[in-house]
Amino acid sequence: MPVFRLDEKDIWFPKPELAEEDGLLAVGGDLSVQRLLLAYSNGIFPWFNPGEEILWWCPRKRYLIFPKEIHISHSMKKYIKKHSIQIAMNRDFQDNMHRCRMQRERKEGTWIGDEMEKAYFALFKAGFAVSVEAYTDGELAGGLYGVAIGKCFFGESMFSEKENGSKLALIALAGILGEKDYCFIDCQFYTEHLERMGGKYVEWESYWALLKEGTS
Repeated sequence: MPVFRLDEKDIWFPKPELAEEDGLLAVGGDLSVQRLLLAYSNGIFPWFNPGEEILWWCPRKRYLIFPKEIHISHSMKKYIKKHSIQIAMNRDFQDNMHRCRMQRERKEGTWIGDEMEKAYFALFKAGFAVSVEAYTDGELAGGLYGVAIGKCFFGESMFSEKENGSKLALIALAGILGEKDYCFIDCQFYTEHLERMGGKYVEWESYWALLKEGTS
């Protein structure tokens, strides 16, 4: 199937199911709030190297965590009991996202460049991007950020400053979303870390039905 080319004037996307086997759907366009909202509402997200052309992805199999099925290991429960844990939402979205960027840059490189930071801060100001931070014994331990549309949450990145920091943030997020009957946390791709937290693959048809239910 062809990879579709977008321009900056017309805000549209091809049908998500037309994506390549690896999930690549389109190139180009921009990162405006309007385009990002249209993308996420159709299971599409941007992922590209800073300074290069924007790439839009839509994997046919999605890796999801259902908020009420978050897995908290025995060792994690012991850790939570042993420490004073505090959770904050939207403490400082820009700082949260930048910490995610810096941690990835130090390890394996990152897709979070200046253009992405600017775009997601605009989403935050529009009320669609969210950050969660976890504190252990009064010190920032870790956090995550993502996009919330309707009853769907699309996770973007996490960081840890201390032991279990990102896990604490994810557990807290799942608890908050579970209370609000969110359909899923879209992790986009598989990692062993997310599998241990209760993640599972969902076929495209099931994902699409959940997405439409959650964003309608």
